[in-house]
Amino acid sequence: MALRPILVLLAFLLPELVAGSPRLAPPAPAASFEEASHRAAAARDGGDASEAIRWFREGVRLRPSWDEGWWYLGALSYEKGDSAEAARAFARFVEIKPDSGPGWALLGLSEFQRKDYDAALRHLTRGLSLGTVGNAEIRDAVYYHVALLRIRAGEFELAVEPLSVLARARPESPPLVTACGLVLLRLPYLPDGVPADEKEIVQAVGGATCAGLALQDGAGTRFEELLRRYPKTKNLHYGYGAYLLRRDEGNAAAAIEQFEKEIEVDPAAVYARLEIAYELIRDGQHARALPYAEQAVEIAPGLFAAHNALGRALLGAGRVERGIAELEEAVRLAPESVHARTTLAGAYARAGRPADAEREREALRRLQAERGPSSRSSLAREQGVPREEEKP
Repeated sequence: MALRPILVLLAFLLPELVAGSPRLAPPAPAASFEEASHRAAAARDGGDASEAIRWFREGVRLRPSWDEGWWYLGALSYEKGDSAEAARAFARFVEIKPDSGPGWALLGLSEFQRKDYDAALRHLTRGLSLGTVGNAEIRDAVYYHVALLRIRAGEFELAVEPLSVLARARPESPPLVTACGLVLLRLPYLPDGVPADEKEIVQAVGGATCAGLALQDGAGTRFEELLRRYPKTKNLHYGYGAYLLRRDEGNAAAAIEQFEKEIEVDPAAVYARLEIAYELIRDGQHARALPYAEQAVEIAPGLFAAHNALGRALLGAGRVERGIAELEEAVRLAPESVHARTTLAGAYARAGRPADAEREREALRRLQAERGPSSRSSLAREQGVPREEEKP
């Protein structure tokens, strides 16, 4: 997912990014910095990137606080393929402008090109957390690279949300299809690392997954065709069931049927069990949900969503104390989960433990204050939040 030339895409952002910074003025012949900044701007406007880089480099040497100079030095270097200098320049830019989402985004993209993947993920997500990373094309590039880094780290569920945004926003493209295939098949590769003997199935699965994330009418037919071609491949029934749930809440029975088939193909399918458990909990069938949630905890004891599901099923079945214990474990594993803390606070109150309930509510208030307003994850159910909690 290539970026168009950085200077074209981001020029309109510069006044906002460097608000309050000194503006370029007519060159003052006696001032070395003014001469460097003038020559840099003239070379940039004239399309001479190498000359512009040379003078922007000189300008930031003379005035290290020159945020505009660092920005253009980073942008021009990125455009020329010098990701090392781009990363250094954007790193200095965000030191000066730490609230610049576009700055963090371009730093992360530069680090991705350098294969500094851990730093890239930290800085791309930091940019997203600030509310904007720039225009739609930069945003899409950030989403795509965040998804790739989540896939590489084996954090497949966290890759679904950015891929969903991309699938809905644009037609299928080969890079996006590959990423979607890797997510559903749970293959922790970057696209250029997919083994040759797996490329065909990754592309086939990715096409259906993209269509499913975009809620296209033909996605169901594509999943059915996949299942005819690859009947014993893990996660295909799960992907089909998840699509049916996203498509229409009235598809719950058909979706549960697909999740059951997934468990037949893969007896260790934890997310299929969680989907079933949450659908049954949502329908008030807590006793039926219990065995699925119990099995999910047995299979994945370190997964907070499994403990959250089991805790909710136990509460619904009237087994409050054990339900609280499972919810406490869910909060221990994922202290940032708003829903898990909310459910635990309610369970404490139900058990007649007002001090514990208030302590949990206070922790929840602190968490919400730190996070600020945020959109709800499209993978909320997989992270321990039932479907009704996903709605804004």
